[in-house]
Amino acid sequence: MRAPFRTIGARPAGAESWPRRADRSRRWLRLFIACRIGTALVAAGLLALRPFSDQDPVLGAMAVIWAAWSIAAIRLSPRLASSVPAWYLDVAVTLGLVLAAGEWRSPFYLLAVSSLILPATALRRRAAIAAALGFTGAYLAIALVTGIDWGTLGSTARLESFATHLIIPLLVVVALAYGSDLVDDLEEERRHAEALALEAERRRIGWELHDSAKQRIHAAHLVLSSLAAEDGAPEREPRLRIALDELEQAVRDIDASLTELRTSLGGRRLEEAIARRAAELQAAGGIEIVVQGSTPPLPTFVAVHAYRVACEAMVNAVRHARPTRVDVRVGIHGGRLDLAVSDDGVGLPPGLPAGSSTGLRSMEARARTLGGALLVGPAAGGGTRIELSAPLLGGEVRPEARTPS
Repeated sequence: MRAPFRTIGARPAGAESWPRRADRSRRWLRLFIACRIGTALVAAGLLALRPFSDQDPVLGAMAVIWAAWSIAAIRLSPRLASSVPAWYLDVAVTLGLVLAAGEWRSPFYLLAVSSLILPATALRRRAAIAAALGFTGAYLAIALVTGIDWGTLGSTARLESFATHLIIPLLVVVALAYGSDLVDDLEEERRHAEALALEAERRRIGWELHDSAKQRIHAAHLVLSSLAAEDGAPEREPRLRIALDELEQAVRDIDASLTELRTSLGGRRLEEAIARRAAELQAAGGIEIVVQGSTPPLPTFVAVHAYRVACEAMVNAVRHARPTRVDVRVGIHGGRLDLAVSDDGVGLPPGLPAGSSTGLRSMEARARTLGGALLVGPAAGGGTRIELSAPLLGGEVRPEARTPS
């Protein structure tokens, strides 16, 4: 059976990441706040222009106070936006104002309808429609209690007005629920397109490495091997052997890169994918690699680039730094993804500029692609530390790589 709520917490593999969901939730919250302010002011204005009773000033003040209090409460505690008891309380108070006004055409009617915005955008469509029907039933009961004059409904205009009051909640909820479903569908298509684009790019790079660079290296290796087999000057042999060793290492590096390109996160969280790669490197190099921290499900675009940065940093440390331990930390802080890879190895060569190696240039390019920043410098206890900081929703950090002074 399908859950009545749209999934907001943990999701299965491939499900939507929480930053996008949080961003949309804030948009629905802004809609609620705008409507709540507008309907409260409309109610107060109508009461001022056409008072119904002596208690109208008190009821108008209560409506404004409740609007301000509900907005402040939901801003201080955004979880209230998806709290069922909070919805019930809001509906009870706003419909209570309609009941206190003693008139089904009460100026507080629109204020009460605004209480349906959050349920309509948080519930599944059927549950949202059921909530709207419940609201309409409660409003009809209030109309009966306040003594609706059935005789006056004989006129077409009055009957249409009453029917409109009954149907508006359903129309509002259906429109909002349908709009929320459309946004969910668009987000799903966006994620699918992102995944396809990343996969296509991986395949393109893999084909170019395999069909071009690797084949040329093999050809050069064969030529040098044939030269090494010929009789020649003795002093030529060591240099040929060095060249052959370098070409063999280049082929191994390309094979490793091809393996990385073929490897995706496979539905795993970022820290899980990094830990799996760390275990492979640890088994191959005998160096302790510790992965700490956790992240919620991330957008595919962010997760894949962050994973590549972590892998490149770990591989560089294992190959070049001669460390005894590599530490990887990952987490979310203030709407940004923070990733740090540090080792206790020999450190960077003195005066090495940022981006002077292919690995550093690759990591910096990925950081810029994410709109983030890459910091490369010495670790606290010696060795090297590489940090990636990238926004999850965009715009929080400048899109440039930087190196600490």
